[in-house]
Amino acid sequence: MQERSLTEEVISKVPAVTLAFWIVKIFATTLGETGGDALSMSLNFGYLLSTGIFAVIFFAAVAVQIRAKKFHPVIYWVTIIATTTVGTTLSDYCTRSEGLGYTYGSSLLLGLLMLSLFIWYRVEGTVSVTSVNTPRVEIFYWVTIMCSQTLGTALGDWMSDSMDLGYLGAAGIFGGALVVVGALYFWTKISRTILFWAAFVLTRPLGAVVGDFLDKPHDHGGLNLSRFVASAVLLVLIALFLVLFRQKAAEKAH
Repeated sequence: MQERSLTEEVISKVPAVTLAFWIVKIFATTLGETGGDALSMSLNFGYLLSTGIFAVIFFAAVAVQIRAKKFHPVIYWVTIIATTTVGTTLSDYCTRSEGLGYTYGSSLLLGLLMLSLFIWYRVEGTVSVTSVNTPRVEIFYWVTIMCSQTLGTALGDWMSDSMDLGYLGAAGIFGGALVVVGALYFWTKISRTILFWAAFVLTRPLGAVVGDFLDKPHDHGGLNLSRFVASAVLLVLIALFLVLFRQKAAEKAH
């Protein structure tokens, strides 16, 4: 009984997956794009230095999240936002500064994501988020999320720029793909774990292209909004959702 209680206490650090969860996730990924661009472009820190700054925040947030004894929405979402900001600048550094390009960069990052999931599965026998019950599994969890967030930026850029769909066109593609995943969840018996990760990955490029649409210049198809104002508004929206829709810890498999 004591062992079961300890396991449930750690698992409770993972939020229940609800509609509010996905809305906040999209807000967070959009904030990652505008926030990352604000530091690297608006403040002219560059992609490499910005990645270093956000990486420090990311590692600190993960350390706090792992040390926490129970689920804390603020800690969890601060860590998620940290992964999206560092993912944004890291992806931009690899695809732009290092010249990997969006197509090759997306392929490489997709490979890293699949490798992370594969190693996690081989070691633990499952990649379900409700299996996160030890610090080792939490590390797998956050490494996988980090890979998915970095991939999302490259994938969003590839779809909007390389495929010449524009930000709204790319948003429509990723949004439609999320609708399909939702339909599969409600009307099929496909593994909930697979569908969860599919949706989790897709929300990142959706947020990336929406963020680009908000802050990119008019001649690039954006609204040319201030990256700082957009980031502040998104942060307020996240805070409001966390207050209005109190998140509880996951109690059963997603």
